[in-house]
Amino acid sequence: MTSEPLTSGPPASGSASGPEPSASAAPPVRTWAVDDLPALDFDPLLSELLAKEPVSRVRLPYAAENEAWLVTRYADVRAVTSDPRFSRTALLDRQVTTMTGHMVASKAALNYADPPYHTRLRKAVTKTFTGRGTQRLRPLAQAACDRFLDAMEEAGKPADLMRHLHGPLPMSVVCDLLGIPDEDRAELASWPDLILSSGPGPENSRAAKAQIHGYVTRLLDQRRQEPREDLAGELAESLAEGRISADEAVSLAMAILISGAHAVRNNSANMVYVLLTRPDLMARLRAEAELLPQAVDELLRWIPHRNGVGLPRIATEDVEIGGVTIRAGEAVYASYLAANRDPEVFPDPHALDFDRTGTGHVSFGHGPHHCMGAMLTRMESEVMLSTLLARYPELRLAGRPEDVPFQSKGLIRGPRELYVTW
Repeated sequence: MTSEPLTSGPPASGSASGPEPSASAAPPVRTWAVDDLPALDFDPLLSELLAKEPVSRVRLPYAAENEAWLVTRYADVRAVTSDPRFSRTALLDRQVTTMTGHMVASKAALNYADPPYHTRLRKAVTKTFTGRGTQRLRPLAQAACDRFLDAMEEAGKPADLMRHLHGPLPMSVVCDLLGIPDEDRAELASWPDLILSSGPGPENSRAAKAQIHGYVTRLLDQRRQEPREDLAGELAESLAEGRISADEAVSLAMAILISGAHAVRNNSANMVYVLLTRPDLMARLRAEAELLPQAVDELLRWIPHRNGVGLPRIATEDVEIGGVTIRAGEAVYASYLAANRDPEVFPDPHALDFDRTGTGHVSFGHGPHHCMGAMLTRMESEVMLSTLLARYPELRLAGRPEDVPFQSKGLIRGPRELYVTW
């Protein structure tokens, strides 16, 4: 679950975006097509803006008649994402230039909430996402990882890690988290991909969301009758005590199910792809196993885990960011990817350096919308990488790095297939 994984534009309907700044204050508007990039190449527009125009104006592929601000510097990204004068709730009344033609998250979801309402919703699942909760899931994740790799070996080599490991393991962990029984898991597997797509097919996305909504509603009803120590049980308890509504409980469960399965699948596969194409780094992790947590953190910083940007915010009053006045009513995007490559914060930022320490990255977001699943994501990545490194001393790509196919038109970047041999 990397930062704000449930990201797309706000509703396609609503009033027009807020007032424009004066002509003298506004920089030229960049049209940002957000085309598919090769493998894990960093977006050249983000690099250019970070270096030359860190507070810029952009138009994205949908609602392109509107404009929005984009901030790319680390300090500015942290300012926008933590300042209460920038609102997510106000998005529900705006039509903003955006990445997709459909709304990914429910209006009742955390994505569109501001404190104190946002704080109340997060408290409904706080217990599950503690360090203790994550450690409870680690042996289950390890057992599932071993089981999936046993099946991969039985199927024979070469083998697609997306099919045998990166797809099923994150789904298994999030199902363990929610308390979804084994017999229901296959039914859920394809739905997150349909929802988190920037390509055509909003009808498919809406249908998948409706199916997940129905399933989660039934699961929470069952937990109210038969309480258990899992996330569904925690949500059902909060619902029964009147701390959250039924729509809020379902939207929270859906957000965790969708982002936990989809984002971790892709980013863990990105990590393995990097190691398979950088044998020096893989050899070092084999020789220095204790370095793995720090290496995972650096991979999280360096990997451009998504395309474009996530959800914007609306300024509720005039605010100065990076020497530029953003007017009340205007939309502002914050690029965590660019912030992670800010040379003022990360020396030699485009280098992948497992010895890097110091300032923390913002791959899990910042401020009230910092990803609740950060510890869980790290744990799953550590389990997958450590197991692959220990189990397969000669693990390698089955073909050339440039022939690995990556997803097209996805909000989250990652390999479509990752064939390996050993």
